[in-house]
Amino acid sequence: MTVVMKRLSLALALASVLTVPLMGSAVAADKDLTIFDWAGYEDPSFHPAYVSKHGDSPTFTFFGDEDEAFEKMRSGFKADLGHPCSQSVVKWREAGLLQPLDPAKIADWKDLNPGIMAMKNLATDESGKVWFMPWDWGNTQLTYNTEKVDAKDVQSVKAFADPKFEGRVSIGDNVDDAYALAALAIGLKDWTQMTDEQFKQASDFLRQVHKNVRLYWTDTTNIVQALSGGEVDLAWAWNDAAVQSAAAGAPIQAKKDTDEGISTWVCGYVLFKDAPGNADKAYDYLNAINEPEVAKVLVGDWGYGQANAKGMAAVDQTVLKEKGYDDVQKFVDKTLFQQPLPTELKQKMIAEFEKIKAGY
Repeated sequence: MTVVMKRLSLALALASVLTVPLMGSAVAADKDLTIFDWAGYEDPSFHPAYVSKHGDSPTFTFFGDEDEAFEKMRSGFKADLGHPCSQSVVKWREAGLLQPLDPAKIADWKDLNPGIMAMKNLATDESGKVWFMPWDWGNTQLTYNTEKVDAKDVQSVKAFADPKFEGRVSIGDNVDDAYALAALAIGLKDWTQMTDEQFKQASDFLRQVHKNVRLYWTDTTNIVQALSGGEVDLAWAWNDAAVQSAAAGAPIQAKKDTDEGISTWVCGYVLFKDAPGNADKAYDYLNAINEPEVAKVLVGDWGYGQANAKGMAAVDQTVLKEKGYDDVQKFVDKTLFQQPLPTELKQKMIAEFEKIKAGY
């Protein structure tokens, strides 16, 4: 989940930045607060109120994916806030990595989207303790080159397994997005209820997709370069891939109206147990990114939604329509929400996806 700029010059400048950070590297600023995050989210336009109050951004250190971040935290790495997504929150919490949040210290908590907050076992547990502040949400969706691919040939996500696209496909090196695609392809909307037979069907579908894959992308810069440069013509990618490619003048478009729909994820922030920094600054940061004004940046420049419903309501309707958020219910009706998975099922997916990528 990485950043988008409106103009090519800015997009290229940012891309050069995003190629540098690796897991564990850091952008050092305010030493009283360290945030373990995806590369790109250190953008000061997401937290202007924090900079205004403290004179600088927090220190950011980066991870490549949530499983890597999980292992690093378990090995003793220390940070104050982390940025996992919906399917990982329970895993991180059950591993003892987190401490509860105090919603009374988050000014716009009451304005968080009711639909997102209602997701089972996400923000709160059964006892009512709060562990997660939803912040950004978006889609993984079919994305294609309109000059090389006819829209009628990608009306279904099953196109990813069509032999005509051999060597022209890219999906993320991400087990959650991969199995979300496969679940949609076999007609499943609630992946938490996936049976053994459905797991086999989904895995078989991914094996067919693997025959067409030219590359498994690892971040937005990676897939935008592959799409814009003509290396691949069809991708299963996040919102910002199409937005950034289009901003750079490439004929890349996302298709939300496939027969099976799209996958929707929700990400946000957690407070780590034994966080070494300043607790007040941690809440200052959460308040800063949750301000309604930030939605205009998140939607306009990244193509993502903000969990703050008041913020989304204040975004210009033209921008919302351009980014596909003007009628949220329309695509929610045909989406697979990446809800937290049962641990056993998630482990099966991880093991099987590694086999699939290796050609087995």
